[in-house]
Amino acid sequence: MEPKQMKRVWLVTGASRGFGAEITKAALAAGGAVVATARDPGRITERFGTSEALLPVALDVTDERSVAAAVETAIARFGRIDVLVNNAGYGILGAVEETSGDEVRRVYETNVFGLLAVTRAVLPQLRKQRSGHILNLSSIGGYRSGPGFGIYCSTKFAIEGISEALHAELAPLGIHVTSLEPGYFRTEFFESKSMVETDNVIADYANTLGKVRSLVKTVSGQQRGDPARLARVVVDLVGEEDPPLRLPLGSDTVAAIEAKHAFVEQELDAWRAVSVSTDFPK
Repeated sequence: MEPKQMKRVWLVTGASRGFGAEITKAALAAGGAVVATARDPGRITERFGTSEALLPVALDVTDERSVAAAVETAIARFGRIDVLVNNAGYGILGAVEETSGDEVRRVYETNVFGLLAVTRAVLPQLRKQRSGHILNLSSIGGYRSGPGFGIYCSTKFAIEGISEALHAELAPLGIHVTSLEPGYFRTEFFESKSMVETDNVIADYANTLGKVRSLVKTVSGQQRGDPARLARVVVDLVGEEDPPLRLPLGSDTVAAIEAKHAFVEQELDAWRAVSVSTDFPK
C-alpha cells in the first residue's frame, strides 16, 4: 500500500508515551498513517519499530522553526494531514503562590503556545483541503480546577477557550475541532517525565496542597481510566460526521462536570438579583 492511499494521515505531538503513544498505536491499527512527533524521534522507533505507515519526526513544540519543518516533512511524505492531535504537554504540581514566574512561563510555552504554534502551522493545509479534524488534549482540569493544579488547569482552561473559538471559525471550512477531556487514566502523567513539582513549598498549604501531593503518590498506577480504550474512542471519533466540540472521557470527568454544573446553577440562582442589577434601568 502506498502511503498516500492510507485511510487517514495523523500528526500526533508527544507521541512517544502516554496518550500520544496509545493514539499512534490505535491509528496505525486502524489502517492510518501517522506522523509521530517527539523531541527524540528515536524513542518512537524503539516503541513502534519501522513501517511505511509510520513517520517519526523530531518536533519541539516550543520552537516554531521545528514545528514548521515537521509539518513540511509530513506533507512531503503523505501529501496531506487529516487529523492533528495536539497532545504534547506536561503537568505542574504546586500552589499558585508557590509557582514561580519562570515555572509558569515554561508550562505555558509547551501546553498553550506550543499547541497554538502547531495548529497555526497545520491549518493552511487543512484549509486547502477543506477538511480535517483537530483534537486538542484538554483535561478534567480544563473544566474544573483545584488545589495544587491551578497553573496546570489554567493551561487547560486556555485550551478549552482556544478550541471553542476554533470550532466556530473552522466549521464553515469543513474542519472539525474537538477538545478531549480525560480524567484520571493509567498513564505516566503523575511520573517525573510528565509532571514536575514546584521548587518552592509553603507550609501554610500543608492541609490543602499537602493532601493533594500525598494523593498523587497513591493514585499513580491505580487510575480507573484505560488509555487503550481512550485511543480507540479517539480513532472512532474522527469518523463521525458531526463530532462534539467537547468529549469528556472517563466516569470521573462526567461526575466532575455534573457536580460543577450543579454548583454553578446553585450559585447563579443565589446571586441572580445582584448579577442582573448592573444593567442600565429599562
